[in-house]
Amino acid sequence: MLNVDVIGNKKRKRCGRVFRFKNFGEPGYPVMFTGPFRENVNALLEYANLESNLSMGMTMWSFQLEVHHHPPLHILLFVIEEPIETAVNRHCKPCQYIAQAGATISFAIRSTTSCCPQRRHWLPARAVTDAVMQLLQLIMGHMMHGVFHSNGFGHLLCVNGLEMGSNLAGNQIMEFWNRLCYGLQARKVSLNDISQKRGMEVRLVNGIAYNEAWFGHWGYKFGRGCFGVIESMYHKAIEAIRSMPLCLIIHHIGNSNHDIPFIFSRYQTLSDHSLVTLGDLFHYMLDLKSRLPRETCIGSYNTSSLVETNCRWSPKRIEMATRVIVEALKRTEFRWVSRQEVRDTARAYIGDTGLLDFVLKSLGNHVVGNYLVRRSLNPVTKVLEYCLEDISNVYPNCNEGLVMSNKVKDKYKITRSQLMKDMLFLYKYILTDPKPMIGSEFMSAISLAARIILDTKYFVKDYFGDVPYQVESASEGKLSLCCTVLLRNNVGPNKEIMPPHECITLKNNATINDLRLEVERNFREIYWGLRNFVVESIGNLNANNGIQMVFGLIEMGGKVVLEGWHGGIGTNMIEQICESDPNSGTIDCICGTIDDDGERMVSCDICEIWQHTRCVRIPNDEEIPHIFLCIKCEQEIIFRAKEYD
Repeated sequence: MLNVDVIGNKKRKRCGRVFRFKNFGEPGYPVMFTGPFRENVNALLEYANLESNLSMGMTMWSFQLEVHHHPPLHILLFVIEEPIETAVNRHCKPCQYIAQAGATISFAIRSTTSCCPQRRHWLPARAVTDAVMQLLQLIMGHMMHGVFHSNGFGHLLCVNGLEMGSNLAGNQIMEFWNRLCYGLQARKVSLNDISQKRGMEVRLVNGIAYNEAWFGHWGYKFGRGCFGVIESMYHKAIEAIRSMPLCLIIHHIGNSNHDIPFIFSRYQTLSDHSLVTLGDLFHYMLDLKSRLPRETCIGSYNTSSLVETNCRWSPKRIEMATRVIVEALKRTEFRWVSRQEVRDTARAYIGDTGLLDFVLKSLGNHVVGNYLVRRSLNPVTKVLEYCLEDISNVYPNCNEGLVMSNKVKDKYKITRSQLMKDMLFLYKYILTDPKPMIGSEFMSAISLAARIILDTKYFVKDYFGDVPYQVESASEGKLSLCCTVLLRNNVGPNKEIMPPHECITLKNNATINDLRLEVERNFREIYWGLRNFVVESIGNLNANNGIQMVFGLIEMGGKVVLEGWHGGIGTNMIEQICESDPNSGTIDCICGTIDDDGERMVSCDICEIWQHTRCVRIPNDEEIPHIFLCIKCEQEIIFRAKEYD
């Protein structure tokens, strides 16, 4: 509902211009975004190509964006306006899960590899009343699909990166989307993170590795959990798994699963620092994956520096110093000792302190014979410490020599594919599907925390929040106020309905009547349910009559609440204005959920209360039974039957 003049707009810039993808949406490119969201979209569309041959009541524009010039790669950004007055169901599902509202327009991009790409026209094949479903079918295979409402609230519906056949990586698409949201001055944007990679839920893997979901890199934070999960539960679950010591996991499952200790030691030798917790391990594995080129491998350690030809010490002297240091660490009974203590012990046999310093620096976190020489910085004393870890049970065929043999080196060469297999193995047998074993209570606690993280799918980013955009200064002859309307409703639990504030710009000599007219016009355009809205009074502004000047009564950027009448009362008004559907039934699940969270539900045939199918033990791959009774009604029937007996 943008009120764009799509026919004969004299202000529309000449079409056919190609924009740089990496700068599109920045201030001044292609236009300065200085107003509220709807005005910014109108200003942007003046530079778009108006697509022809569109029917069924939807209007579409397009932008041609150049990703790079050599080799040529262009993509198309489509903008589609969906007229909400023609929709059968005017409720937005993502809004119901995240609590946002408004009319919608959509943004989607499709790639093309030619210099002068032929534009793809979206021609809805069904009636306009099915526009939403048709739109969802059309965006399948696109790089990105996002929806904005007229009030600046929006939803990012999908991001398809390289693994989905796109020409752009996921982070490039997100950077573009982030620029677009900032440029248009969107308010809040939500998303449903169900992304997977190689059979692993990305939000779980990234949560363990980086303490946030993948979208958290762009500022998206906890919005709402499913199955009764709240924000504190989500953060505690992440911290519990991230801080889980690897040695404790090996203690519980090392005897029943020999692959996991092997994987732990493999990446410990690859790392230049100690991997103590599960968070350390996943963080290192993801960072290593980003550095590994495809179809190539790296060595597990860098001991070549010990025997470089240009080294001033001979290989024999380096081997002798290594043997002395390892023997000194053996006598410490596998406890952590400081670097100075190891150095002082070795000096009784090796007088060259420079050689000792060189070997100590090179040996950290490398395998020597049957031992892993671990090095770590003590977090309290800030002193480097060393320790030996016996890995002979992990590598039974390892040679007895102090310097690793070529066969062991080959074992530690790793490809990108092998790294993903190792991560998938850990994901399955530690996080999501631990096998019954001794200490299963410990492992079930990990899988429970992982389940809480997986039940958190909805994330939100607050771009501008309650301040729609930076208000203009009074010296420019304009006065900007943040206004909202208050609707009093005497029916239902919500007796007062108040949408988010909108920025209303007036002339400095505007009167109270001018303010009322401008508020009515704006809120009628933004909200379908307020198309008959009439302002009756101004709640927090001491105005005696309509011809009184606004300037002086309230300061620049101040917040004003205007009370008004909608023209209808009752649940019908609530249904038209609010995204929540009053006819959706009562939700009261045993997990604590009382609102629709987007998960599959079933209704009791007696009390008609909705519950999650997972909570009542109906598998997702099974159909919902034709007759379903909740536990409460089932017990009530049994109790009544016993009374009659």
